[in-house]
Amino acid sequence: MAAQKTAPSTARSSAVMAAGTMVSRVLGLVRTALLAVAIGNTGLVTDIFSSANVLPNFIYLLVAGGVFNAVLVPQIIKASKREDRGADYVSRILTLSLVFLAVIAALATIAAPLILPLVTALNPDQLPLATVFAYWLFPQIFFYGAYAVIGQILNANGRFGAYMWAPVVNNLVAIAGLIVFITFVGRQETEQFSPETWTSTATLILAGSTTLGIVLQAVVLLFPLKKLELGLRPSFGLRGVGLGQTGKVAKWTVLTMLVGNGAYLVYTKVATIASAARPEYQAMTPPQEIAGHLNLETAAMLYIIPHSVITLSLATVLFNRMSHAYVEKDLDGVRETISRGLRAIGVATVFCAAVLVVLAGPISMWFSGGSNASAVIQAQVLVLLAASAPFLSATFLMNRAFYANEDAKTPLIMQVILSILGVSLAIAAAALPADRIVFGLAVAYSIGNIAAVVLSHIFLNRKLGHYGAGRVFDLHVRLTVAALGASVVGAAALAMLGGYTADGYAWSSLASAVVVLVVCGTLMALSYAAMLRGLKVKELDEFLTPLLARLKRRA
Repeated sequence: MAAQKTAPSTARSSAVMAAGTMVSRVLGLVRTALLAVAIGNTGLVTDIFSSANVLPNFIYLLVAGGVFNAVLVPQIIKASKREDRGADYVSRILTLSLVFLAVIAALATIAAPLILPLVTALNPDQLPLATVFAYWLFPQIFFYGAYAVIGQILNANGRFGAYMWAPVVNNLVAIAGLIVFITFVGRQETEQFSPETWTSTATLILAGSTTLGIVLQAVVLLFPLKKLELGLRPSFGLRGVGLGQTGKVAKWTVLTMLVGNGAYLVYTKVATIASAARPEYQAMTPPQEIAGHLNLETAAMLYIIPHSVITLSLATVLFNRMSHAYVEKDLDGVRETISRGLRAIGVATVFCAAVLVVLAGPISMWFSGGSNASAVIQAQVLVLLAASAPFLSATFLMNRAFYANEDAKTPLIMQVILSILGVSLAIAAAALPADRIVFGLAVAYSIGNIAAVVLSHIFLNRKLGHYGAGRVFDLHVRLTVAALGASVVGAAALAMLGGYTADGYAWSSLASAVVVLVVCGTLMALSYAAMLRGLKVKELDEFLTPLLARLKRRA
């Protein structure tokens, strides 16, 4: 009981996490904008770096991410009820995890020349630079894993804030690195970087600062971990601490991650077909810019912001609540948690999706490196992805219900089905002309997100019975109506500000893009709120009350 009394409230924990995630995401946007200034948004070096930079996190997720992010929390919560507060269990889990991650990181770095040709479609002239980047970036695998496992230990002990604030350090270091790069190496607009003109100094600053940020992101978690006062120490013994159950759940989670990330691997390889074709299109008269791997990654980063700031913060807390409810055999509590969670996040994610679709052009201006042509391409990819943003968030929360019950087999079954669909769609996209491939992949992502909600509902209904899906669906219909109304208002304002003409005010500068975003975004928010009031959506108050109360206390 004491632990429950001292644990932070759901609202407070969610607010702290959301604040950390918001700051981190804002800095991430600054970082991406600076990257576009430094090496461009539609250049060949840009895509080579992007292809190498996504692989460390991909490899980590492939071999261990599912176990660290979904399996450990219920096990640590169980262990925390022991006399030693789970210290022995956590010591052994942490030791085993770090050793395993060190081995994987070392092997992947050594094998980089063999891995890159398998996972990308870059040609032999482009692979050497990608390999150099990989040598600098692949050690991140260890630190991604260390950040995740330490973060889950903190989360299981009710200390949510540090895990969400640590990426702020990562982004600050990366931003500093990009500023140094622009100052001492130059920018794409003047240097026109290519694999032939790229230097080792440029690699050191760009890739080195990127990896340093990931390192510090993990290191800063050691301070709140020490404050738990668990007396953690290196411990290599594996018997007698309940690791058998962890292994049973983990095997299904590992398989799920292998299947899911295998599908992502196909998407990455298909996207690099477009990247490899860039020189061909740029040699045309006049030169033609096409969407490549970085455009897809940038669009994904933008459309996932509502999920990261709102859903992830709330779902992390609700995951703990569902885990406790399962331990106490309170299935009604699990159902209520899922239903309320889906309704709460829907209020925000549906509106955010509308904003991203309507204002994709002005948003993309900031990630185009000063090129309006690149901004148009980036905006098109963003629109295709953003439409499905609410489905992504809903699926994430629904799947937490399975993992909270230590059921990793059901998510595997769903992932296999979704991966078959996703790979089929990616292969279809690969058959398109190179300048349409990334657009095809964006559509495939959105179709997959929608299919994932339908599939999750079917399996969740079988496992838990009726969890209030009808009520959730009814709410989302009303949210969609309100969002469409707000979109009409936003689109009309955007038209008045020249958003649909090439020489319009909205496209004249970054400053004008900000003005457009503020004006149109504000009008959309006011329209959305008014329509929700008219449609009697009481969840708006449930979503806003904790935030307004917190602001009032601060005032």
